[in-house]
Amino acid sequence: MEYLEFELPIKELEEQLQKCQIIGDQSKVDVTETCKQIQKKLESTKREIYKNLTPWQRVQLSRHPNRPYTLDYIRALCGDSFLELHGDRNYKDDKAMIGGLGKIDNQTFMFIGQQKGFNTKTRQYRNFGMASPDGYRKALRLMKSAEKFEIPVITLIDTPGAYPGLEAEERGQGEAIARNILEMTRLKVPIITVIIGEGASGGALGIGVGNSVLMLENTWYSVISPESCSSILWRSWEFKEQAAESLKLTAKDMKKMKIVDEIIKEPLGGAHKDPEKTFHSIRNAVIRNYNELKKLSPKDLIDHRMAKYSKMGVYND
Repeated sequence: MEYLEFELPIKELEEQLQKCQIIGDQSKVDVTETCKQIQKKLESTKREIYKNLTPWQRVQLSRHPNRPYTLDYIRALCGDSFLELHGDRNYKDDKAMIGGLGKIDNQTFMFIGQQKGFNTKTRQYRNFGMASPDGYRKALRLMKSAEKFEIPVITLIDTPGAYPGLEAEERGQGEAIARNILEMTRLKVPIITVIIGEGASGGALGIGVGNSVLMLENTWYSVISPESCSSILWRSWEFKEQAAESLKLTAKDMKKMKIVDEIIKEPLGGAHKDPEKTFHSIRNAVIRNYNELKKLSPKDLIDHRMAKYSKMGVYND
């Protein structure tokens, strides 16, 4: 288990508890009471740390290497029914953007999301979850197929941003994201968006226009990452914590500003502490929102989506 810097007090107590249990197992000394005291202090420390997380600490949790990724959620929700679909029918199959058909209970959904890697080799293979124009065009192709066959769409967002490389710009990165945003506003099927990790910039927005936008508790959603914001404003990454605070990027901030509709609670310590519980919470939230959205006609779905985004922001006539 990997620990973040602010979790080191928890690590120390867990190591103490483990040593105490080993002493009890390997000797005749009764350490039951000592173990109980350490366990009690451990639980208290966990509650104290995780209930007072700063925005930057939530950003760190959203990037935790043990956190479930898009394919983990899809497999947990769909089991063996998931069929991955490939290619944008134009240039290539972007491995950072995955999509395909899967069933939850007896309802078929089109799943689309960014996929990160879990080690150096797979991170390079998935391009660290940063999709190219081909990935966004693949996503749009799958959404259009879903519309044709009246299949609801679920998008899972977890990206540090769209790929900023020269070749991506040459192939129309900005146009691809803008096209997706436009087409998603007028898609005639329900769209449920779930932010499961990082939700950065246009990379997130390219698959983020939904009738229902859900957000896990320890994730973030913003026009720019704290590090990039810090480097622009202060010419240094040292102010990333201050930037995270100012950006108002946490789930609580997003709900307050009505950017997202619902916050999905995570297990104490983050989604990676109890993935099964997190999968169950997302499944319930998705099904609940779908049951509401399926009552709407195609026209009402579009009107609902347009009204939702038209209300965002503050402006003067």
